[in-house]
Amino acid sequence: MRITRRKHLLVASVACFFLLVVTALRAYDPGFVSSIRLLGFDGYQRFWPREQGEFPVRIVDIDERSLAVHGQWPWRRDMLARLTEALADMGAAAIAYDVIFAEPDRLSPHRYVPDLDLGGDINAASLAGKLPDTDQVFAAAIAEAPVVLGYAVLPDASGGKPPVKAGVSYAGSDPVASVPAFASTLNSLTVLEAPAAGSGGVSLSSRDTAGIVRRIPMVFTDGKTLFPSLVMEALRVAQGASGFIVRSSDASGEIDVGTAEVTDIKVGAIPFPTTAQGEFWVYFNEDRADRYVSAADVLDPARRAETVARIEGHVVFVGTSSVGLYDIRATPLGDLVPGVSVHAQAAEQILAGSFLSRPDWADGTEVIVTFLLGLIVIALVLSLGSIWAAAIGGVIAFGLYAGAIHLFRTEGLLLDPVYPTAVNLFVVYAAATALLYFLTEREKRFVRAAFGQYLAPEMVKRLETAPDSLKLGGEMRDMTILFMDVRGFTPISEQLTPTDLVAFLNALLSPLSDEIQNRDGTIDKYIGDSIMAFWNAPMDVEAHAAQACRAALEMVRITERLNAEDAFQFRARDLPIQSVRIGVGLNTGEACVGNMGSNRRFNYSVIGDAVNVAARIESSCKAVGADCVVSEDTARAAPDFAFLEAGAIPLKGKSVPIKLFALVGEPDYAAGTAFQTLARAHAQMVAAIDEGDRVSALAGLKDCRDKAPSRLADFYDRFQERIEALPETALA
Repeated sequence: MRITRRKHLLVASVACFFLLVVTALRAYDPGFVSSIRLLGFDGYQRFWPREQGEFPVRIVDIDERSLAVHGQWPWRRDMLARLTEALADMGAAAIAYDVIFAEPDRLSPHRYVPDLDLGGDINAASLAGKLPDTDQVFAAAIAEAPVVLGYAVLPDASGGKPPVKAGVSYAGSDPVASVPAFASTLNSLTVLEAPAAGSGGVSLSSRDTAGIVRRIPMVFTDGKTLFPSLVMEALRVAQGASGFIVRSSDASGEIDVGTAEVTDIKVGAIPFPTTAQGEFWVYFNEDRADRYVSAADVLDPARRAETVARIEGHVVFVGTSSVGLYDIRATPLGDLVPGVSVHAQAAEQILAGSFLSRPDWADGTEVIVTFLLGLIVIALVLSLGSIWAAAIGGVIAFGLYAGAIHLFRTEGLLLDPVYPTAVNLFVVYAAATALLYFLTEREKRFVRAAFGQYLAPEMVKRLETAPDSLKLGGEMRDMTILFMDVRGFTPISEQLTPTDLVAFLNALLSPLSDEIQNRDGTIDKYIGDSIMAFWNAPMDVEAHAAQACRAALEMVRITERLNAEDAFQFRARDLPIQSVRIGVGLNTGEACVGNMGSNRRFNYSVIGDAVNVAARIESSCKAVGADCVVSEDTARAAPDFAFLEAGAIPLKGKSVPIKLFALVGEPDYAAGTAFQTLARAHAQMVAAIDEGDRVSALAGLKDCRDKAPSRLADFYDRFQERIEALPETALA
């Protein structure tokens, strides 16, 4: 169909408006836009990681084997003295501890012996005076070795300032104003810092998103002085250098940008580039095993010969890969690595001269490309139609991606083709083509065909009378997603004929579906014995999380009523399984909802991480021991309901455990005295579990069982399993 002049003008006006919005967003660069860019940079590294090589960098790992041989962490400081002396004897060029020794060694004999009742005539206090101070022992070992200790920045003024071990000079003006200033730092004990050869910051960049480490600060400041990072100090001490040189943007040969910003740093004889804030882009490779040496091997005289060859002349970072010590980081490669590996890989990268950089002109260029590509897309849609516009736009996008990838692989430049291409093709292009579709007379027929079997009749009528409230195509919305599944469906299906199985599913799913629609929910699909539904699309649903919670609770009640009435004829037929249970999982979050499929056959559906999480939550109902389990986001969105924390549960496909809650009642029940009393007892029990206090946790569990209704028996059985897995005595 030929588009009229009026439609051309309207489409061009709306598309240009969207183009101006997306261009302005890129120029302003809010957090979610920079997150998109960083995810694109992550993709570069994932597809083309840094090449492997042999560099004089090692990680001495306080791993699970070391803890099994030498005891749980923290080790006594005389043990660390032995480790330091062994590394020094093996010829380590520098020994950098990715550990902060901020408190005196509580395991030092002279500290705990006075509190012991030794009996008889033994004077514990007198005996303690003759015992060694392990901090002094460790300090003596540090004084004789090339040791670098770490410090961490604090958000408040509760700490101190790092000791000055290295001199700093500038090529150009002092760029301290361009480096984010810390309020204070958490340092190691003075008795340990004083003899150390260096002191470096271990804190990572606060500007990275999604918990992924991409940059590490190379310099820190209190607003007056620059202090080095752990990596810089390790390299300085290894070279025997006395300080480092910071090059500023107004140095000779640099472009003057009005304020002095960091451009690169030289440590000893080794230069490397940084961002304007003094951060270093880390270029990761696979965290291979030969980078690590177990601390147990270093401390084992029988393995000295083979260990010396791996330590001598190397920069050694001491850290931990033990999961229980909580120093695990995510990298752009999608790996989870020990925090110490980040520092070690940065040191390797500097020694290899393999750098990543984000040039000063990158932001301006990307804004211009975003605007020009948008104009091209609008012109193509109006002149050639949506199909040819998509094809030609795709070719242009491919060229931009290919150019950006080439510059990354050959020059290490980080340029973003994702926002200029994806936003234009999915926002500007979508706006233009969607408007053309909206200008047709098909709204009511579309509503009936697409939504008549998924929504309650009342909602269909609302859509027919207000079709503008329906947005075609994908859109991001804050939604609540529900997954329901029949527990133990396989045994049920085995005892029924195919015909009886269909009848059973119809008898169960029909009333459950009615309840979802009665609560303004949209049924996405049926998957065998499961239902997937969501709230807040296509129509806005006020308090959609609360509506979903009410539906979930009522679905469980409906199932219990059907069991009581023997609606499935299980008892009448004397079948082995005579009752049915369901599990319901809820999650609230941003998801993309819209028509998906082809122009001939499509589904109105929702996709996104929030959907995946909801599915994983439903599958965890059995592990939690509850019929209704919700995410923390849903619990926050419906605060009046009765929730009990189930703990942080690992979900399949998620790198970090997600805190889940059992949904146990509606607001009336939540406001009652009985639940309030149970909630307080439950919170105390969870706190005891988190602290590893088994005795208090068991006592709290008994208190919860006494106060909880019988339907929560399975829920607390799971807590009993967790508590019984705790050590007999709590870790200090």
